[in-house]
Amino acid sequence: MRADIFLVEGGHAATRSQAQRLIASGVQWRLASTMPWTRVAKNGDDIPAGAQVQLLDAAEAQYLSRGGLKLEGALRATGLDVSGLRCLDVGQSTGGFTDCLLQRGAAQVIGVDVGHGQLHERLRGDARVVAVEGLNARHLSAEALVEACEEALSERTDAEPEDNETQPQAPYAWMRNGGMVDDGYDDSGDAKEHEIEAFKAERAARQQARAAGSLPTVRRRRAGREGVDLTPRFDLVTGDLSFISLTLVLPALVPLLAPRGQLLMLVKPQFELQPGQVGKGGIVRDAGLYAEVEQRIRACCAQLDLAVLAWLDSPIEGGDGNREFFLHATRSAA
Repeated sequence: MRADIFLVEGGHAATRSQAQRLIASGVQWRLASTMPWTRVAKNGDDIPAGAQVQLLDAAEAQYLSRGGLKLEGALRATGLDVSGLRCLDVGQSTGGFTDCLLQRGAAQVIGVDVGHGQLHERLRGDARVVAVEGLNARHLSAEALVEACEEALSERTDAEPEDNETQPQAPYAWMRNGGMVDDGYDDSGDAKEHEIEAFKAERAARQQARAAGSLPTVRRRRAGREGVDLTPRFDLVTGDLSFISLTLVLPALVPLLAPRGQLLMLVKPQFELQPGQVGKGGIVRDAGLYAEVEQRIRACCAQLDLAVLAWLDSPIEGGDGNREFFLHATRSAA
């Protein structure tokens, strides 16, 4: 089996991209403890079924994505303790930031992403996580977030459940019992053919209305999710966003911060600059532009009554090789 697929199916990596980074860091295998280790040279190398695998550098596997390692470094650098905090994670994606927050003791993470179906199943099934999909962080509001969370936590059922107790008894129902019937059998209660057809037509119309979305429904929280707190005020907001400037997103996030709440956002300079300032392949090659990005974001924070506590280098480069930063800020107590 291909080495990257073997690592995923064996539970050593959450995704093939993570498996490939583990292989680059060093992976080896052997079929028995008495046999020598074989180093995996490339992603397509074969690892036999039943092989024992050893990761030479397991850091990549600590979180569901490299984002977790980035946030871990930022939390360590800022000294921010997230234990017991309610957090909002914008740009949740596969859940690297969310995974890091939970492993460090966060009480709850509500995640928002404009995409669908990206969050890893391990987090999707975690009772501490609420995953909101298809919602653009730029358009976040307290009302929109609560409504989207309710949809994510709930299921819809028909407002008027089907009545299965009074469905008509088919003519000649007695024949289902092998045709055994005594002389006293009374068929006066059997439905007539037109009643049967009317009943079938009613059921079919209801099914069509349900498919068309025109059947009245009620929303109820799924079992086990009834007590989830959706208060749109967070102790900490984190984010890893692409293809949008933070100056367009921060105005929507600040109202969701509790007084003295903190913000820890990944800054990707390639999305903060003008197209002419970004080189081929989306790489920022002029290091002098980083100061311009920082100044612009600091000015945005000042307008929003955010106090910037730190501007940090990300401990890990972006996947495309771009240099990245973290913004650490706090909201006033008012």
